[in-house]
Amino acid sequence: MAGLQQTNSEKILLSWVRQSTRNYPQVNVINFTSSWSDGLAFNALLHSHRPDLFDWNAVASQQSTVQRLDHAFNIARQHLGIEKLLDPEDVATACPDKKSILMYVTSLFQVLPQQVSMEAIREVEMLPRHSRVTREEHIQVHHQQRFSQEVSCFTFLLSSCCSEVFFFPYLPRKF
Repeated sequence: MAGLQQTNSEKILLSWVRQSTRNYPQVNVINFTSSWSDGLAFNALLHSHRPDLFDWNAVASQQSTVQRLDHAFNIARQHLGIEKLLDPEDVATACPDKKSILMYVTSLFQVLPQQVSMEAIREVEMLPRHSRVTREEHIQVHHQQRFSQEVSCFTFLLSSCCSEVFFFPYLPRKF
């Protein structure tokens, strides 16, 4: 259950993102996974602090998900000096890697204005618990656990049925 709780740093970061993107109706960041996969949150975050860098409407309405992600990562690299740490294709999934998103958003937090109101923090604390772990995240964890169990079972079966062949090849077999 510890993995389901947000740290104080995550709450502050999420509060900052929500406060920064509040004026972008297409953007509703509630986590550090699926909320980022369409590229709008990254672009809105950049545009909210540096509207001089690009036309929000052009990016939001005309580009594909991968193009929007690539756009945001290129803007951050060219104008803010943040290396392109993420590949658009890795983020444009139902459930991108939380730690990777956190790392990148933290990089943005370090170079952009960082004012976070208490109201924004309280808002994050009031988000429904179920929204913090999406259905896709739950399914991904379930599949990883199931795959791990299947591999363990297969390894056990393989080692038990083949040990005679691999370890005792010269012993006569009884059938």
